Amino acid sequence: MRKYILITFLITTFSFAQKTTLYCIGDSTMANKKNPDKNPEHGWAQVLQPFFSDNIVVVNKAVNGRSTKSFINEKRWDSIYNTLKKEDYVFIEFGHNDEKIEDSARYTNPHTSYRYNLIRFVTESRAKGAIPVLLTSIARRNFNEKGVLVPTHGNYPLETRLIAQEYKVPFIDLEYYTELLEQSYGPERSKELHLHFKTGENAYYDKDKADDTHLSLKGATEIAQIVVNQIKLMDNSLLTKLKKGIK
Repeated sequence: MRKYILITFLITTFSFAQKTTLYCIGDSTMANKKNPDKNPEHGWAQVLQPFFSDNIVVVNKAVNGRSTKSFINEKRWDSIYNTLKKEDYVFIEFGHNDEKIEDSARYTNPHTSYRYNLIRFVTESRAKGAIPVLLTSIARRNFNEKGVLVPTHGNYPLETRLIAQEYKVPFIDLEYYTELLEQSYGPERSKELHLHFKTGENAYYDKDKADDTHLSLKGATEIAQIVVNQIKLMDNSLLTKLKKGIK
């Protein structure tokens, strides 16, 4: 009997050890939200797991309000670095809060500290044998009176693109693809991708809600699908871990 228990334990342990972890680090556009059954807000990494087979585990470590600076200073990156193993993935999407120049705890200069923080994530991930993937920030729903989608992230996406090129990092240009997504929905219907409710329309909010940065379940799912589409174009083993039949 002890022999069979030991064999079962070894098989279970071996199976668990074979699983790849996909860590997601970033801000509120990526993060898990509390009370997902009631809360209309979702981060896109919150809905990423169903796209993958059982041999990959999505661990979403993104947190509301964090920049590269605060994520590091709060030791959140250290906690991930210490657990990284060979062939894990680290999806890195920051920028929304790095640009908050009025907040010294979060602001980073895009050309200096933001750049070097991203490089740190990349080089330290690689030092552990993990595979970093850089992503630009998702676009805000920011249409002007002429229906033109106006960018809001300044030079942060540019620096992300440059680092991806210089360090040969797998890269997903989420800003570009979410701009296309917002434009395809148009100035009015794109509200469906975000959090727009009049008083009484949603029990979670007790007054009008008009949030053009954060995502509804529909918006989060659309962006997760964009990420999956881009994974399919990458030359790495993550593609093999997508569920068969995923579009």
